[in-house]
Amino acid sequence: MMSRKNLLSSLTDRKLTAVNNAPEAAPSTPPLTPAMERSRSRGAFGAITRSIDELAERAQAAKEYEAKLLEGATVVELDPGKIDGSFIADRIGDDEEAFNELVEAIRERGQDSPILVRPHPTAEGRYMIVFGHRRVRAAKALSRNVRAVVKQLDDTQHVIAQGQENSVRADLSFIEKALFAFNLEQGGYSRDVIMAALSVDKTVVSKMISVVKDIPSDIISAIGAAKESGRDRWYQLAVAVRDEEAADYCRELIQTSAFAEATSDQRLTILSDGLLKQPKTKTQRPKTDAVTWVPEDRAVRVILKDTGKQAVLSIKDRDASAFAKFIADRIEDLYEDFRRSELYTGEH
Repeated sequence: MMSRKNLLSSLTDRKLTAVNNAPEAAPSTPPLTPAMERSRSRGAFGAITRSIDELAERAQAAKEYEAKLLEGATVVELDPGKIDGSFIADRIGDDEEAFNELVEAIRERGQDSPILVRPHPTAEGRYMIVFGHRRVRAAKALSRNVRAVVKQLDDTQHVIAQGQENSVRADLSFIEKALFAFNLEQGGYSRDVIMAALSVDKTVVSKMISVVKDIPSDIISAIGAAKESGRDRWYQLAVAVRDEEAADYCRELIQTSAFAEATSDQRLTILSDGLLKQPKTKTQRPKTDAVTWVPEDRAVRVILKDTGKQAVLSIKDRDASAFAKFIADRIEDLYEDFRRSELYTGEH
């Protein structure tokens, strides 16, 4: 068993970088011809090629990091029902399309790389995920065991390994990394541990945590992970919402149908750009035409449009159908609860 000192050394040897920067390049690939080099550097094709290259490099770097951390360890098969999530959250929702692709890949060729777990610190006979949450979820969906390495880790070793694996893989957006840093600080971890976990320097850690402190949690939750948005857009919003009226105005924009129908990245743009054009008085502000409710797991999105004479309730996202059936099956009880409430006037 690797000693704590050696494990921490292996986890913290990586160079600290600015958040969202690409890691050091993976092993070199065969050189491109001059014609290919010229083509890849021009226009949209060049941008797409560079993006694909970067994703491939990050995926390879993640595999190499995991292999290094799990080197020499025994891979076992575990019942995913006995595995709990990490004690520190590092994601806002999940990308269902990417998850479905993972499920199909595992269904076709099996689980390529094992996850890392540790014996659960408080529940005997159970395990806690260090990294590999989506692989565990996929195994549950496929009703099969998950390939895993079990290591004795303390909480500090756990968060460093978890953060670095996600940082190398580039699975986390800027705001997810910022929330991870904030949660670690709230949990009493030092800035040195946070820096090691995210492979960023002290200045970046400070800015990440300040963003989470400045933007109210309900606004971050409403926006979501914003996978394609970097730190600048979030910094812009964080500075703006230090003004309480600006935060309230954001909440008004969140209730609009345009916000409800937008993607996560578009929602961030709607708020940050909207604050630049913020009306001076409330009477000039946009009329709220919809009310949206989204739970913490973001599995459903409920939108209520009320014109006075007609109210339309729509339910969207992953669990929309099941939640709608759940409501329909209880509609009589809900109506009776309404009749007993203060909202019921008895007028017809």
